[in-house]
Amino acid sequence: MNAYVIRRLLLMIPMMIGVTLISFTIIHLAPGEPMAQQTDLNPNASPESLKRLRELYHLDKPLYVQYYIWVKKIVVLDFGDSFSIDARPVLDKIAERIPITLTLNALSLIIVLVVSIPIGVYSAIRPYSLFDKIATFFVFFGFSMPTFWLALLLMLFFGVWLEWLPISGIESYNHDSLSPVGRFIDYTEHLLMPALVAGLTSLAGLSRFTRQNMLEVIRQDYVVTARAKGLNENVVVYKHCLKNAMLPVVTILALSIPGLIGGSVIFETIYAIPGMGQLFFQSVMSRDYPLIMGILVIGSFLTLLANLLADIAYAFVDPRIAYE
Repeated sequence: MNAYVIRRLLLMIPMMIGVTLISFTIIHLAPGEPMAQQTDLNPNASPESLKRLRELYHLDKPLYVQYYIWVKKIVVLDFGDSFSIDARPVLDKIAERIPITLTLNALSLIIVLVVSIPIGVYSAIRPYSLFDKIATFFVFFGFSMPTFWLALLLMLFFGVWLEWLPISGIESYNHDSLSPVGRFIDYTEHLLMPALVAGLTSLAGLSRFTRQNMLEVIRQDYVVTARAKGLNENVVVYKHCLKNAMLPVVTILALSIPGLIGGSVIFETIYAIPGMGQLFFQSVMSRDYPLIMGILVIGSFLTLLANLLADIAYAFVDPRIAYE
């Protein structure tokens, strides 16, 4: 296993080079001037100012030279400075947004795990029952439900009609004057609705995957043998069936790791949450090359790492899988 992990980690290096090279090229091929944000709205900006800015950020050099300069900085974890007016370091901007996005998506992942797996298991052990039919209806309804539409419905219902939850932001205007318990409650109220949106849209798929895999495992001969030996039904279902049905679920959960950091542009924009998704959207619209590449590098690395973690988890879930 150790040799396999080391080999996979070494293979991540050329893959990261390929991903960054393609991303870097595509970003720079997009039309528009990245320095326009600093010069177009400034009446005192002259063509000479634009030229000096391009020289400062090496935009006057050939593309392969720009990539070489960028790679040299990335090796020492220097993502450069943002092209925006504040010219702050990219890592500082990302570090501000990651805790918010990580908390929000971790809450949604907990909601998904706590709700979807029991629904999938119960639907599988009682197929075509009333519960299974109702769950199937809501699952397909969830599949077809656009995220923005669900976000607006929850905002209208809980925020406008019932006035139970705030509809935007992550804290109230009087947040700093609240007690520690009050601040925690305030954060919870602001994050609950976005977490529900993120969780409910993912819940449908994971519960369906769990149900389908459980149905396949329940029909296996070793499950029939376990029941014939008189084992308790809960032992058969949760020890023998569920563990072997978790392989595809492990893959889905592992691939959700990049999403924990990447965030969602849709509901972060709707709920005015200053997370990574909103930051990435703003960086793309302003052609902030260093910030775009910084977010893409982190997302690409997490995706490759998630694939490795999924492969390792397979060996723990299914003893038949071994990596030589």
